[in-house]
Amino acid sequence: MRGGVSHMESFDPKPALNQFAGKSIAETPFKSVQSQEKLKKVRVVVVNDANGQQRNTLFPLQVGYRQHGKCGVEISDWFSHIGSCADDIAFLRSMWTTDDNHGAQVQFHSGRHMLDPREPTIGAWVTYGLGSESENLPRFVNMGPRYFDVRDGHYLGPAFDAVNLKVDPKNPLAYASPEVALSDSEQAEQFRLVHRLNTLASEEYPGDAMLLARIRNYELAFRMQKAVPEVLRVESETEATRKLYGLDEKVTEPFGRQLLVARRMAEQGVRFIQIQHGDGAAGAWDAHGGLKANHSSLAAQVDRPIAGLLKDLKSRGLLDDTIVVFATEFGRTPGSQGGDGRDHHPYGFSVWMAGGGIRGGVIHGATDEIGFHAEQDPHYVTDVHATIHHLLGLNARGLEIPGRKRLDRDYGEVIHPILL
Repeated sequence: MRGGVSHMESFDPKPALNQFAGKSIAETPFKSVQSQEKLKKVRVVVVNDANGQQRNTLFPLQVGYRQHGKCGVEISDWFSHIGSCADDIAFLRSMWTTDDNHGAQVQFHSGRHMLDPREPTIGAWVTYGLGSESENLPRFVNMGPRYFDVRDGHYLGPAFDAVNLKVDPKNPLAYASPEVALSDSEQAEQFRLVHRLNTLASEEYPGDAMLLARIRNYELAFRMQKAVPEVLRVESETEATRKLYGLDEKVTEPFGRQLLVARRMAEQGVRFIQIQHGDGAAGAWDAHGGLKANHSSLAAQVDRPIAGLLKDLKSRGLLDDTIVVFATEFGRTPGSQGGDGRDHHPYGFSVWMAGGGIRGGVIHGATDEIGFHAEQDPHYVTDVHATIHHLLGLNARGLEIPGRKRLDRDYGEVIHPILL
């Protein structure tokens, strides 16, 4: 969810915000949250930026909340459909990061701060380690608006970048269709010619990663011309399935269609699928003002489809070997910005995981009483990466590339308490 979902108004409600609303943090029993020792982990990207600041006047919750499932997890009323799946979800309420601006989107995927050199993302590492199960579909797909870094593979090479896909059967891939009408045999002959030319070039320039990736992509693109439109034709699904994802309502249809396509792609062997919600440079969830209107509207777009995905995967027996992660780059401040919004908040926020190898109905970690700091069992973003690698049977440290030393933090630590 691009922009920064408020953890207090989603999966970590804080009633103390209502109790002390309108008071400065210094006037409450929680003034120690602003001690310099606790604040030093953040690396500021733009000094004195208008955003990414602490906000001192506590802002009340903008939505109600209630308990869900046998586990009794408290979830805001904006996410009640996801709440109906609570016993299949592990909620991580103690995430933190170090970027106070939207470069944190890059950081969540790669583990590296915006000021650091670019590193491969989690999707690139997974596909590098496990390869592809499908000959006709990409191994790594991105749907929705990209974050600031439009590459994934970096020093692994462009072959490990995500393929950007639109859920439009007529034009799912940029530049994938011929500009003029061609028969299958004519197009096949063109591809054979291009392949011969590329092969000659690869003999002249052996080891050229860009060229080798281009050759593979041409070959895959030819096969995808038939395979991708077919996987996008969700009309072949039953009416009940389409309704489960919210395809019967205008508000939920766009995101629901992406999730249904994701399930169909997973069934056909696509290894890693990332779906990004929230248009705009920073991301639509970036509610510096008007948080109530912003989050209520956006949650209405995603809540029902996400619950539909979990229920559909479970009913088909696919949730046992599919990992689902709901994430955002950071949370939002307990204090108000502009009277009715919240600022960026990297010190504590929530994500959740479900599916293969994850214990459902788990609430792991905690922020303090006003949601400021990840206090109990804090987890840096790469702990999510480490957990995914572990569940997929990958030894992340064994994936290190000669000459490319990674930081210990890049690998993260497996979050064992949420595992079966």
